[in-house]
Amino acid sequence: MSQDCLFCKIAAREIPAKLVYEDDEVFAFEDINPQAPTHILICPKKHFASLDVATREDEAVIGKVMLAAAQLARERKLLAGGTFSGYRTVFNTGKDSGQTVFHLHLHLLGGRSFRWPPG
Repeated sequence: MSQDCLFCKIAAREIPAKLVYEDDEVFAFEDINPQAPTHILICPKKHFASLDVATREDEAVIGKVMLAAAQLARERKLLAGGTFSGYRTVFNTGKDSGQTVFHLHLHLLGGRSFRWPPG
């Protein structure tokens, strides 16, 4: 845990957030500035700044982050064939990609149409 990291403080319950998933290694919460009807941030509890500094020892927890995103998408029926069927997962890495909190996190976005290319 990093003492000055916003997401570490959320994981430690020092800052409130609307948690939607948690296990021993991963937690997820609603984004406070959602960019889609579903916008969840999924984070490892272990602090590391971004995918760029991840190592082989982080491989399993990054996989768990991805699987948590898939589980949350199923629970929210983001592929259920409704008006909008599908979702996007995004790791932003570095400030020019849009990363503003330097604790690895995956964005799960759904509930609207997305364009390609993003940005």
